[in-house]
Amino acid sequence: MINKFSKIIFFCALIIIIAAGLFLFFENKNTATNSAPIPAAKNIVASDTPLAAADPQKIIPAPAAPKKLIAEPIADALARISKKPFGIYVRPGHSPVSPERFTGYHTGVDFETYASETDAVVPVYAICTGTLAIKEMARGYGGMAVQRCKISGQDVTVVYGHIKLASVVTKVGDKLSAGEQLAILGKGYSTETAGERKHLHLGIHKGTVINTSGYVSTAAQLSGWIDVEQLLK
Repeated sequence: MINKFSKIIFFCALIIIIAAGLFLFFENKNTATNSAPIPAAKNIVASDTPLAAADPQKIIPAPAAPKKLIAEPIADALARISKKPFGIYVRPGHSPVSPERFTGYHTGVDFETYASETDAVVPVYAICTGTLAIKEMARGYGGMAVQRCKISGQDVTVVYGHIKLASVVTKVGDKLSAGEQLAILGKGYSTETAGERKHLHLGIHKGTVINTSGYVSTAAQLSGWIDVEQLLK
């Protein structure tokens, strides 16, 4: 009886030992699995991140502001347009200038002089790069020069009126660069300005045919000319 009871106790103890062994085996395996190191997160740049933020070396600079198409024909040019802009219609008794000798639509722009410049030397500059085509005394202008140029790829002739002809040292056929001095203004109310006030008349005619008209009879004819004021802005 005792031996039978002892065997039962022995088998129960053996089962408990085996169960405890299996429990410890699986518990250690789970612990080892859960304690494995977690890989470090990678640095990720979102697909919509700006290029400059992702790589400062690849920043694309903004395009430079476009330069003006032409050079100023006279210092402080835009501020001097106060009497006869492009396209204004004048006639004797109806004009910002008195006395007025002409009638028609103004094909150019008049750049006035200041009171302090009455007896001063006032330089006139080529507005574009091109050859000198004419330098002569002309009716209505006194001293006049005409230059052939291209502006925005278009052939033009540029009329400079009321200049002192003797001051034009460039020879006909020679090249003038934009911004290069062409002449000085003629003396007011003299033969150098054809009796006009001291100022610069500048007209730009489209094409290669030279047209020195200071006025046209209809507004439609102004389409053959370019407003230099708009180019200077």
